[in-house]
Amino acid sequence: MTRLRLILAAGDFVLALCAQYCGMVLSAASFAVLRDYPAAGLIHALFFACVLVSVSSVAKLYGKGHYKVSKGVLARVIASTGLALVIFAVLYLLAPHIMVAKGAAALSLLIFGLLQFFWHNYHLKLPGFSQNLLILGTGALARQLDQTLAGSNHDYLPVGFVRLPDEDAVVDASRILGPVSDFAGIALQQKVHKVVVAIAEQRGVLPVTELLRCRFNGVEVVDAMSFYEEMTGKVMVGNVNPAWFIYSSGFEIDLFALYSKRALDIVFSLLGIALFWPLMLLVAAAVKLDSPGPILFRQMRVGKNDNVFELYKFRTMREDAESESGAIWAATDDPRITRLGTFLRKCRLDEMPQFFNVLLGDMAFVGPRPERPEFVLELYQLLPYYSKRHALKPGVTGWAQVNYPYGASVEDALEKLNYDLYYIKNYSIFLDILIVMETVEVVLSGRGGR
Repeated sequence: MTRLRLILAAGDFVLALCAQYCGMVLSAASFAVLRDYPAAGLIHALFFACVLVSVSSVAKLYGKGHYKVSKGVLARVIASTGLALVIFAVLYLLAPHIMVAKGAAALSLLIFGLLQFFWHNYHLKLPGFSQNLLILGTGALARQLDQTLAGSNHDYLPVGFVRLPDEDAVVDASRILGPVSDFAGIALQQKVHKVVVAIAEQRGVLPVTELLRCRFNGVEVVDAMSFYEEMTGKVMVGNVNPAWFIYSSGFEIDLFALYSKRALDIVFSLLGIALFWPLMLLVAAAVKLDSPGPILFRQMRVGKNDNVFELYKFRTMREDAESESGAIWAATDDPRITRLGTFLRKCRLDEMPQFFNVLLGDMAFVGPRPERPEFVLELYQLLPYYSKRHALKPGVTGWAQVNYPYGASVEDALEKLNYDLYYIKNYSIFLDILIVMETVEVVLSGRGGR
């Protein structure tokens, strides 16, 4: 764990202690509770803090990743606080004697959630949190990383670049700090915390001795692909090779995770059907009245392991939408879409019948969006590793859906592939929960629909 993550965890521990005592005082409406239970209050506060820090760790609030300092902090704080509430409810049900005061736990959790959000979101404004970053390389890959850093909210302070012999420099020449022969010296002089190796072809040019010297002096060394993934929440498919897939961490989905995911899919689909059946009946009637044609739109899509299945949606296009053109990408202000269809797509209400696809096992609640076979054949030829997104079942919502607008071209498909591979590489139940929470925000805001 890096220095920053230790500081974040320590800060959460202190905030949890404060939140526990504040909750006790506010629930009792008196400071006397602190005098009556001094020892018990301390023990309960320490237990409370340990549980919350542990749950926050599970939520990856201290882990590497772009969510460390982004909008995702709120979703992770809400999810981890909710999980902690469940844990405390079960513990208090089994052992009520561990309660400090009735209602104090929920109030303390609310206070902690608010404090944790502001702490994680605004800690970079405090002195001493920035980490000096040095980029090895001055080519196109180094420039792309520099542009990514410039457009992101992060805790890194780029100090410059180091150029390799005979390497074309496409970065700002004033930021090149020296030759690679003095690389370790530059890193130590600049008090660098992390080195990013941004060299497209490393064979025969990688300064192994200098990098080892950095490592032995406590400087973290990462490759450009891993750093880009950490900063953006997506994979840089255009720059990876088969070796990266073989040796990089992730892509490990065990049977327990798969069975857990399927169990949650069944629960979510049944819950969705139970909650939204009146709305589905209303939408079905509106589709029937709005334009001639069937209520449901059935279309073949490619699922896990390239198996084809029939996907259900409420019809949003004219019945003869592709009778002459054949399969084409959807477009902005698509003339094939009906009046009601525009609204349904914007609010994602046309996707509700897919609860039944999930229940049947063709889809998952969260996963890469399924594409049409006609487009998949084209994308297989144009995009490297496109088939890898079929390692998991397609989803009603997904990582790409909450991070990128509606895809309507090969270029969009490539960008969404970057997100899909990140999801498969870093899959966890908690990531699914986070995506579901962000999907609610996307639907309410109307982002991404077309």
